[in-house]
Amino acid sequence: MTTPTAPATAATATATTATRAAAAAWPTVPDATGPAAEQAVLDRVPTGLLIDGTWRSAADDATFPVVDPATGETLLRVADATPEDGVRALAAADAARAGWAGTAPRQRAEVLRRAFDLLQDRREDFALLMTLEMGKPLAEARGEVAYGGEFLRWFSEEAVRIGGSYSTNPEGTGRAVVTHKPVGPAFLITPWNFPLAMATRKIAPALAAGCTVVVKPAELTPLTTLLFADLLLEAGVPAGVVNVVPTTSAAALSEPVIADPRLRKLSFTGSTPVGRTLLRQAAGTVLRTSMELGGNAPFLVFEDTDLDLAVEGALLAKFRNTGQACTAANRFLVHEDVAEEFARRITERVAAMPVGRGTEDGIAIGPLIDSRAVDKAHRLVTDALHRGATLRTGGHPVDGPGTFYAPTVLTDVQPGSGLLRDEIFGPVLAIRTFCTEDEAVTAANDTEYGLVGYAFTEDPARGQRLMERLETGMLGLNTGVVSNASAPFGGVKQSGLGREGGGEGIAEYLETMYTLTPDPFRERRTPASRTNEGAAR
Repeated sequence: MTTPTAPATAATATATTATRAAAAAWPTVPDATGPAAEQAVLDRVPTGLLIDGTWRSAADDATFPVVDPATGETLLRVADATPEDGVRALAAADAARAGWAGTAPRQRAEVLRRAFDLLQDRREDFALLMTLEMGKPLAEARGEVAYGGEFLRWFSEEAVRIGGSYSTNPEGTGRAVVTHKPVGPAFLITPWNFPLAMATRKIAPALAAGCTVVVKPAELTPLTTLLFADLLLEAGVPAGVVNVVPTTSAAALSEPVIADPRLRKLSFTGSTPVGRTLLRQAAGTVLRTSMELGGNAPFLVFEDTDLDLAVEGALLAKFRNTGQACTAANRFLVHEDVAEEFARRITERVAAMPVGRGTEDGIAIGPLIDSRAVDKAHRLVTDALHRGATLRTGGHPVDGPGTFYAPTVLTDVQPGSGLLRDEIFGPVLAIRTFCTEDEAVTAANDTEYGLVGYAFTEDPARGQRLMERLETGMLGLNTGVVSNASAPFGGVKQSGLGREGGGEGIAEYLETMYTLTPDPFRERRTPASRTNEGAAR
């Protein structure tokens, strides 16, 4: 294992040229894979807890294995944080709070920009590591590095744009000054499916705003976050500003951290049931919260659409990350006039998708994250078939090592089927038909979730109507991908609270303060002057 790097002592200690020199000292993995390349990346991953700028063992010295879902083999063992470690990490974040909040916005921006530059230099390292621990095809992992890096670049620019306002009150007697301050230490809980992008999407705005953080990465994919935290130290993040506590006891660690009055912000990405539990805990100290929760995205295909475009959009919206995304299209609602042709085209493409370990050339579908995910996908498919659905391709686990499920297409999926009700999180595409726009909108909105929706139509007026009528936080209109660092990501209904990305993303980590001061240009009236005015009258 690599010896952990020493923490940085100042936010601006390293110039860009020095950053480049440091990157050159760390030889990156070439654009290739194989046992040697894989081991080289794994050797660079710190396997401890990052608390107050130091890599350390868990309080009880416990560790847990991180497994390659494509092979079932253990990649590394990492420190298993205890609740005591979680509280210690929060104490470090609280101790660093004032110093980091007091840095100039430009200094924070430069740290984030250096982190972006380092990430670009090491993009092959991070892509390969994500493929190893999460299973996604290497091409998609490279895409995640590019996407995740954009949050560092975007929020490095937003750090210097935190504004305020100065206005006259309606009575004309004073000036109202509105300023924004960092909310304070934040607890960031990230999911397993996008281990780099979900870390940067939370850490970057928090640091840009002047907040310190405790990060709890997902138990299944902590390695990318640990390597990224090491990169942040190298980029100049001071000790205590970023702390990382991987654990197999998420509930036990989170509860005392959330209950601690030193914590000022909670940001969680994960399932809606867990989000509800965290919200109840956060109520105890009235924590600021951001929740990016479950989804059940509809994908609407109207009779006037370009079917080639719709098929390409469907492949992206459904099968990216092997369907393991909260933004994945879950319910394909296709107009009856084009349903059979759409199903034929999509089935032809899906049946030809190569399945295998993400490091292999040309792989489109990697493993699901674990055996429970395979069982869930198969249970939902079996339920749909029992209710009358037609299997077009796939519909079964893949034999051999690893946790693979064949990419699947079903048509004639009946209302009430779990595939239309539950978040699938797997490579299963379920189609049902509709006759009218009203019927399509009603079916699309028939869910407790409202994260994202997709719609394909050549009618601009219909597109405008769908923007108004669909109950969703985001809409992909004639596109199968909506995520962008410059845009507010988040949902409505039970898909969450708050937004990540865009100008809204940094606002989640800022508190608003209003100050009223007497009008400095208005003559001040003392009691004596008011008495004299009365006598004069």
